[in-house]
Amino acid sequence: MKPIKMVIHAITLDPDSNSPILILKEAEGERTLPIWIGLLEATAIATEMEKLQFARPMTHDLAINLLNAAGVKLERIDVTELKDNTYYAEISINAGGRTVKVDSRPSDAVALALRAGAEIYVSEEVLKSAMPVSSEPTVLSGDRKEKDQDKWNKILEELDPNAFKYKM
Repeated sequence: MKPIKMVIHAITLDPDSNSPILILKEAEGERTLPIWIGLLEATAIATEMEKLQFARPMTHDLAINLLNAAGVKLERIDVTELKDNTYYAEISINAGGRTVKVDSRPSDAVALALRAGAEIYVSEEVLKSAMPVSSEPTVLSGDRKEKDQDKWNKILEELDPNAFKYKM
């Protein structure tokens, strides 16, 4: 089956666990795919969606800078399977005319795709097995972002980049 082209619809919070959820939506349809992700990954996606800049490159920015410096193009990402409640993704890169697929978490793949301007795809099988969001979550970004923009901006503004550095 042909993979389905998706777009980032929103980053939301699960009302029960307060965990971030990345919502992908069919580019030409109504189906959605909710993917529960970590706060750091949600921050990496949201900062790129909002075009926020930090004084130094964050991890996903560095990864794209490395690919660009090496002449490697990130072509697309694919959410390929759902096993034991865990989503799997592949990043397709073009290195010297040769396409290479690299295993990735969907959240990291999406953060990179955003920065590279690459398309996002989900397999039909994954889309059919997606767990629906049980209730209306609080939207932090996406179609209803005007309503909750202040809340998300506050979260992002209060982030201290030093808090994400590993301590030795």
